[in-house]
Amino acid sequence: MDPVAALREIGYWLERARADTHRIKAYRRAAETLTELSGEQRAAHERAGDWGTLAGIGPKTATIIGQSLAGDVPPYLAELREAGAVPLATGGEQVLAARRGELHMHSTWSDGGSSLEEMAVTAAGLGLEYAAITDHSPRLKVARGLSAARLREQVAYVDDLNAALGDSFRLLRGIEVDILDDGALDQAADLLAELEVVVASVHSKLRMDSESMTHRMVGAIANPRVNVLGHCTGRLVEGERGTRPQSVFDASVVFEACRQFEVAVEINARPERCDPPDDLLELAIDTGCLFALNTDAHAPGQLDFAQYGATRAQRLGLDPDRIINTWPVQELLDWCRVS
Repeated sequence: MDPVAALREIGYWLERARADTHRIKAYRRAAETLTELSGEQRAAHERAGDWGTLAGIGPKTATIIGQSLAGDVPPYLAELREAGAVPLATGGEQVLAARRGELHMHSTWSDGGSSLEEMAVTAAGLGLEYAAITDHSPRLKVARGLSAARLREQVAYVDDLNAALGDSFRLLRGIEVDILDDGALDQAADLLAELEVVVASVHSKLRMDSESMTHRMVGAIANPRVNVLGHCTGRLVEGERGTRPQSVFDASVVFEACRQFEVAVEINARPERCDPPDDLLELAIDTGCLFALNTDAHAPGQLDFAQYGATRAQRLGLDPDRIINTWPVQELLDWCRVS
């Protein structure tokens, strides 16, 4: 078995299982170390069996490499595959089967843990037809948000990557743009116009008073460049970052604005977000909103988090046709351009 593939797959299953970050990084770092070796260097280390002498490769990852090169599926990988055969959530099979794409994921261009290529290849391997890369905008410095220059560079990179990926999968040019305090967007309008999918989210001053937050969100929703309202309450219900209460705003006004301006409400499937909560999700459904069922993945294994969101959507009776990433890619793009 190719040791790089083995190490990356172990990383995938650990991400999916929400393992400790340092464990995941060890396997992904070892995979990167191997990819940086020339063919000659790799052959020399294979003859010597001294993988552990390389920076970034420890005893456990060296063992995985040796087992892979011996022609075996490493036992640890086999164990993870067996555990991964169990669904993360059940009851959302109809919605999950209808879902064609992912519209909110991050890469190492901002605060993601894996390359844009690996995120795209993993999404395609999971049977998706398309995925939007939505790295952060410049205001979110802690997440290495993309300046206008870096975003333009990424746009060109996406175009080149699509040429290499072929016709069976399409990577969409996108962004998760910050909603500023006054409802403006954290990126130039002409640059946003070059993108195919724009997710707008609040990441700062989450405890703003209800009236101000409502005006702030509606201001962004009314912007013709916005396609998706991301994780609308900003809450955290579990996880490494602790918990955080949801923002307060007039949800009936915000969701009516989403309906009128044809902006999809995100069902953020990250287990620590589970956003919006059920009562608000029911209100958005009753209001007549469209939705985007997204993982907000920051690593390849997190792309499977869609199962959590699909289970909630199906339990609340949401018609899959109202989820924009169940649509064929051209229908989605046509809608994004006029919304």
